[in-house]
Amino acid sequence: MREGSPKTIYRKEYAEPEFAISRVDLVVSIFDGYTLVSSTLHLNRRSGAGTSLVLDGEGLELEAIDIDGESLAADGFHYDGRQLTIPAVPDDFHLHTRVKICPESNSSLEGLYRSRTMYCTQCEAEGFRKITFFLDRPDVLAEFQVTVEADKAVCPVLLSNGNLQSTRDLEDGRHQSVWHDPWPKPCYLFALVAGDLECVSDSFVTASGRTVALHIYVEAKDQNYCGHAMDSLKRSMRWDEQVYGLEYDLDLFNIVAVDDFNMGAMENKSLNIFNTSCVLASPDITTDAGYLRIESIVAHEYFHNYSGNRVTCRDWFQLSLKEGFTVFRDAQFSADMNSAGVKRVEDVSFLRTHQFAEDAGPMAHPVRPDSFIEISNFYTLTVYEKGSEVVRMLHSLLGHEAFIRGAQHYFRTFDGQAVTCDDFVAAMEQVSGRDLTQFRRWYEQAGTPELAVEEQYDAQAQQLTLTVSQHNPDTPGQSDKPPLHLPLAVGMLIDGQPQAFDDGSMTRTLEVTEARQSFQIDGVKSRPVVSLLRGFSAPVRLKSAEDDATLEALISADEDDFVRWDAMQRYASRVIASRQQDQGLSPSFLSAFGSALDSDVDPAMKALLLTLPSEESLADLRAQTDKVDVHEIRAARERVKAVLGNHFEDRWRDIFDSCATGPYQPDGSQIGKRALGHLAFHYLCYAGGDALGTAQQMLAKADNLTDRLAALRAIVCFASASDRRVALESFYQRWQDEALVVNQWFTVQATRPAADAVEAVRALQQHPAFDWRNPNKLRALVGAFASANPVAFHRADGAGYELLGDAIERLQSANPQVAARLCAPLTRHARYADGAAEAMRRQLQRIAGLENLSRDVYEVVSRSLEQD
Repeated sequence: MREGSPKTIYRKEYAEPEFAISRVDLVVSIFDGYTLVSSTLHLNRRSGAGTSLVLDGEGLELEAIDIDGESLAADGFHYDGRQLTIPAVPDDFHLHTRVKICPESNSSLEGLYRSRTMYCTQCEAEGFRKITFFLDRPDVLAEFQVTVEADKAVCPVLLSNGNLQSTRDLEDGRHQSVWHDPWPKPCYLFALVAGDLECVSDSFVTASGRTVALHIYVEAKDQNYCGHAMDSLKRSMRWDEQVYGLEYDLDLFNIVAVDDFNMGAMENKSLNIFNTSCVLASPDITTDAGYLRIESIVAHEYFHNYSGNRVTCRDWFQLSLKEGFTVFRDAQFSADMNSAGVKRVEDVSFLRTHQFAEDAGPMAHPVRPDSFIEISNFYTLTVYEKGSEVVRMLHSLLGHEAFIRGAQHYFRTFDGQAVTCDDFVAAMEQVSGRDLTQFRRWYEQAGTPELAVEEQYDAQAQQLTLTVSQHNPDTPGQSDKPPLHLPLAVGMLIDGQPQAFDDGSMTRTLEVTEARQSFQIDGVKSRPVVSLLRGFSAPVRLKSAEDDATLEALISADEDDFVRWDAMQRYASRVIASRQQDQGLSPSFLSAFGSALDSDVDPAMKALLLTLPSEESLADLRAQTDKVDVHEIRAARERVKAVLGNHFEDRWRDIFDSCATGPYQPDGSQIGKRALGHLAFHYLCYAGGDALGTAQQMLAKADNLTDRLAALRAIVCFASASDRRVALESFYQRWQDEALVVNQWFTVQATRPAADAVEAVRALQQHPAFDWRNPNKLRALVGAFASANPVAFHRADGAGYELLGDAIERLQSANPQVAARLCAPLTRHARYADGAAEAMRRQLQRIAGLENLSRDVYEVVSRSLEQD
């Protein structure tokens, strides 16, 4: 481990920057093997600031520096490789610097780097300092003018933020383009792309009648894959006008697809840079889930134009101000475009499986963290997904109309500013007239609150009393937490039918504000079955004492999609736990499952209802009370699947046959049918019969990747080793030129639930299609193995942990961001049985002992080991 600990940054120590930067003029000249960046900053000293100027700049080769045209002597500045210090500067001046950088050797994929046929940038959170000197913090907003120069044959396309001002040819076959962004922005939103790209164009007419040019830039081989993303962009633009009253504010909007990218996408003002996996789509390279994901991510990055760009965050502790809010906005959009119930259940399932685990681990932190060593480690599910749930609770407490008015007031009041989560909540208070002081605790407290509900019914008074208790368990650095303000949405079933409250509503929202609190509901004519936490109205663990009959009633008759799904998940979890003692499936569970199987609901929702809890969610549930044995959980879950496959075999076969679709369309109807049909086929694989033959026929006849992967997974999981090898080799030979399909091919093999998948993954790391520099490949193979293959990852001899440790060691200096994220499965060692936990800790200790350990990995590993 490095000598001395990296510096911890605390939110309480925030201070305004001593200088403002009103304008930036950049000239970026790209050459083969190096790039020159000339920067002119117009700086102004703030009142009370000191005489010296300190700018961020990491790994830059400084070639020239002057102030107002006068070069600085060698003793007039100091650069230590991380910061440039000028001891004495005027109050108002222009600083010019020229630096040399090497994008071709930049493996971190931060700053300016080369990806295949293009140069591109990634500056969030602190990548701009790898391009030139700047006050690299989000509360320094400046107007940018950018000139990009490069060899015209190598880089015919030159892009940056804002509107295109001019283009011209230069000497020696070079050319330039000049871009101006009139909207002041922090440097993390700066973007530049230069490369050999094709452009797919369209346009959008705003509500006020302006025409906006829309462009998606891709490599030539991908230009036929942009239609879905373009349509998603236009739908997003129209939706934001209609729902939030927000109209796009420039003359053009550009998207660029990049194959080597650490994140999903980046909202740089008017020049969004996307991972190829999040923008390219066709039936042959994109699954149904991929189509929906692209629509959501395109919307998310577009919505950032206001919730993140026009109004940005004051400091990185406020990251959820833009990310949580925008995740909520893109979830609203996706719900409006597709099935709202399916979207909500999918989001909740992801949150409870993954974010709840984060809340229970060593990296637990509030939605607004109090401290960090490396900000890249806090692009977390807590900041994004739980942050979205916090905004959703505000929406529930205030109502839709008041919330939208509050959002519009927020955008108007803070346009062009860098603000805080408190400013956002204050805007909601000012419009609604509500006191949200207690609600702010959601931004301050880490952990997942536990909510217990007791029911008491008075038949004579026709009164239902619900007593609600809340408790937020201790998390690192936090204990004895005061109660939160949360909405608890409830409904009722009476005699197997949904029952309205006395005001005619089907759902009533109770505002829980105390550690223990009772609510009386009048006019309840007979004892009801209570439907709790409707719509998952708060991100809590619900502790309630439903018996099997209550769960069956909710599954059969509740109108709330989340409650029905949640009741089935809880019932199935209970049944799987009993199968760990090899007990049989109860007739009541088979009856409840059968009623869901026969229910008249959307096929996509039915598929969710009939999907058993994942092994990861079962492990999370077990970890609440005991140590986790993943092999025991898997065996029990497999036994339940086998019983359900055999017991309902005829109905599964009918469903499979009835869910065949015509020529592929990624619309809601077909997506739902395919999801249900594939689930039926999966259960049939457990019922015996000729599952292998069916899978081979599916693979041969499929006209889309979704069907192909369903068939390939079945062959890989259920067929003999020789049949598996034949299918995998044939699949690769056909699709080897499509990188996104090859990534899926890696994942299918990495997640094969068998102990020897460890050796298979090690072998695939030597495959010609695998690239250690490409984050998509790493996530598809190493990430999928560690996070989605518990059988192999938790192999008794520790070989799975060692595989992950080796990958982290190899990556931690080359790409610290990806390496730190790969650490997550090891950080949860405390939940597992002693032998597994100790083997996981040994890998963390090995990583901690590496020389020149990156800050990213150091923070994750050290916090995990401190948990001991």
